[in-house]
Amino acid sequence: MKILVTGATGYIGKRLIPLLLNEGHTVVCAVRDKERALKSFINHKNAIIAEADFLKPRTLNQLPKDIDVAYYLIHSMSNSSTEFHSLEEMCAQNFKSFIETTLTKQVIYLSGITNDTKLSKHLLSRKNVEIILQSNKYALTTFKAGIIVGSGSSSFEIIRDLVEKLPFMIAPKWLNTKTQPIAVRDVLTFLLKATGNEKLFDQSFDIFGPEILTYKQMLLQFAKIRGLKRSILTVPIMTPKLSSYWLYFVTSTSYKLASSLVNSMGIEIIGKPSNINKLLNIEPISYKDAVKNAFEKIEQNSIVSSWKDSFVSGILKEDVHDYINVPTYGCFTDKKQRPISNLNATLSKIWSIGGTNGWYYGTFLWKIRGFVDKMFGGIGIRRGRTHPTELNIGDSLDFWRVIYANKDQKKLLLYAEMKLPGEAWLEFKIKDNVLYQTATFRPQGLAGRLYWYAVTPFHWFVFNGMISKLAA
Repeated sequence: MKILVTGATGYIGKRLIPLLLNEGHTVVCAVRDKERALKSFINHKNAIIAEADFLKPRTLNQLPKDIDVAYYLIHSMSNSSTEFHSLEEMCAQNFKSFIETTLTKQVIYLSGITNDTKLSKHLLSRKNVEIILQSNKYALTTFKAGIIVGSGSSSFEIIRDLVEKLPFMIAPKWLNTKTQPIAVRDVLTFLLKATGNEKLFDQSFDIFGPEILTYKQMLLQFAKIRGLKRSILTVPIMTPKLSSYWLYFVTSTSYKLASSLVNSMGIEIIGKPSNINKLLNIEPISYKDAVKNAFEKIEQNSIVSSWKDSFVSGILKEDVHDYINVPTYGCFTDKKQRPISNLNATLSKIWSIGGTNGWYYGTFLWKIRGFVDKMFGGIGIRRGRTHPTELNIGDSLDFWRVIYANKDQKKLLLYAEMKLPGEAWLEFKIKDNVLYQTATFRPQGLAGRLYWYAVTPFHWFVFNGMISKLAA
């Protein structure tokens, strides 16, 4: 079958596409930026990479019409609470209008469990999208998942941050909220087995793991698996705002995303039983097994996707291509160059920069800068990186975003997502056995200029040391 996957560079999309390809399907990967398509499937003979932005209907003409099944995996495309609802509605409507002009027989939509009478804005939006996607021209199959647990998922990484950083927690009362977590492996199995299955046409199913747990129980079970002793005291006096700040400062999430999560975490996510497990012959695994599987992937450095690489984890809202052309007019630059003796060694160092590998020189200063950024409402340095030695366009890298990464051309370009009175780029390029390192800053007003002059002494120290280590 020919299958369209929207959200192809998202957390679920990146994992689902290889599975569909392994089943022998032809997969049309709808992406806003071709350069962000994963290298693991971009050259696959049955993969078609098509640029399409569902906020811009005119771009959808590039998608083929002979589609059999389409997956709708587009979630909030903005971290603004005032924008996401209207953007999701617009995306869903544009998707539906396009699909109704194709030969598509089935649309498969991944949503969240929405059984509570009091839903957050995000869950209400998910519910609204399901209503929009219903059509007389194709069959809609909706899966409503509980909290998804897997390497790189937002819930997994937040729980991991809390457990591994805090021996004792004074936590908000929503930690007593009940939920039914589900392993990402099981979510993917449901999505895969639903393809073309007429028994699921025009039906909606809740999918969830075998246990009902509170968030507190999830944290304590996680700690037990990791061999850590943790104590948690829940208090009723923490307001949603305080709870959001608590998550923001302890974990790697942004404040806006923390705020959205807090609003959702006060709502019970309990699924309605159905015959879907029997229909598809799936027995979801326990929460403990889901956590163990996630750590196996982490230890093997085989995390396929991470929520941190989503644009919602930073400040960028547009395509990364818009930032590739580094400006020169009205900009400050710090240029360094060093001859190199071992091309492969230097390239490996560049592609391993940041995260647990550090920045090779003055890493403590980078950490201080990350702390300052966090204090001013930025993302800080705690996002790290998804893979220790690989970089792809669109990946997050501490408080940077990968704008261009091409080992063959020996060039890496990063864009700063920290709080700044301006914009900043950091470029590494090798030509004729010489490493060129260029930091560019485009100031915004007087504050931007004062900022550059204030940090120049630190730049001299850090950037000199860094390029020397990279070239050594």
